[in-house]
Amino acid sequence: MTNENFQKVSAIRGMNDILPADSGQWERLESLVREWLRSYGYRNLRTPVLEQTRLFTRGIGEVTDIVEKEMYSFTDSLNGDSLTMRPEFTAGMVRATIEHNLIYDRPQRVFAIGPVFRHERPQRGRYRQFHQIDVEALGLAGPDIDVELILMLARLWKILGLADIRLEINSLGSAEERLAHRQALIAYLEGYKDQLDEDGKRRLYTNPLRVLDTKNPALQEMADNAPRLLDYLGEASLAHFNGVRERLDDAGISYRVNPRLVRGLDYYNLTVFEWVTDRLGAQGTVCGGGRYDGLISLLGGKPAPAVGFAIGMERLLDLWSQARPAQAQPECDVYVVHQGEPAARAAMRLAEALRDEGLDVILHCGGGSFKSQMKRADGSGAEYAVILGEDEMAEGAASVKALRAEGVPQRRVSMAELPRFLVNELVASGSE
Repeated sequence: MTNENFQKVSAIRGMNDILPADSGQWERLESLVREWLRSYGYRNLRTPVLEQTRLFTRGIGEVTDIVEKEMYSFTDSLNGDSLTMRPEFTAGMVRATIEHNLIYDRPQRVFAIGPVFRHERPQRGRYRQFHQIDVEALGLAGPDIDVELILMLARLWKILGLADIRLEINSLGSAEERLAHRQALIAYLEGYKDQLDEDGKRRLYTNPLRVLDTKNPALQEMADNAPRLLDYLGEASLAHFNGVRERLDDAGISYRVNPRLVRGLDYYNLTVFEWVTDRLGAQGTVCGGGRYDGLISLLGGKPAPAVGFAIGMERLLDLWSQARPAQAQPECDVYVVHQGEPAARAAMRLAEALRDEGLDVILHCGGGSFKSQMKRADGSGAEYAVILGEDEMAEGAASVKALRAEGVPQRRVSMAELPRFLVNELVASGSE
């Protein structure tokens, strides 16, 4: 095959490259997120991208949009197993918890950050490969941990300087209460069967709660007047929900009770919540989560309570960039410029000595004139250029040029003193 006949390969639609100019913003956000999670005692749990398909069909629910329409699944050619690229983290986190007996002797606070995959129409804030921050509190019951998760999120918005994010909460009660509500809801929706679209008719008997999540304006009045799950909650479920509300009130967290908030996954019970915004167009949910006390036993573990949430990284970055425009990150602290073979060899040794002092250093490679090298040094964002030429080599020294500060004369510093000199200069300028 000749080059002329080779068709250029592009990224899959909805699966995006993160280029060096943008990755610095991702790294800064991830660093802030990890510090925030550590402050609440959460530790990292890393699970595989590939899992058995049945983990998701059982854990998420066979009649959810994710399982019915959005999963990337395939048959393993080696053993015939059906495998799926994870569409969300919780099922895999629970599988790992059961498999490794993580909550045998104490509860666990864990988190994961990474890509997930859903086959859906790409749009702003929604991609086929996207990234999530997933947080799970395993083995803890009661409204206190539910509220702590919400308070954690309020603190994250504050750390990132985000405004205009609203909290919505609801309770899905117990399985028995949801069944009683489901029967009443089906009876109610049957009166509107002729008005439902094909998706609504299909869900009417399989997942009627999701019918209320319709975006069709003509069906909003029907959805608003439907039986409310809150009216079917028993004493224990109401006590839990009231406990959540009381603690949110104590903390001064504003919220709206949204009786139609059901989330898209079957495993939720009791508390569910979403943080939403108007700054992202139609995809307004920044974070969603809730309690899933039955999932651990559903997936074969000893019954235990659990609660968690997930944040879409792309949406969070979008909001963060609106609040704090991205600034170009320097590629290094020091850029080393050199001319001539002896200087090139000395420059390599010098660059390593500077790195020994904790400095980020780019050594110019590939040759070029002093002028072209200095242009590249300036473009790197470095604070200083270190220059080695014939004159410097003759003196056993290097020239140091400040690239960001005006009016600072170029200085010549001995090779032996240069690493400590640059560290002191960078500390004094606030760059280190």
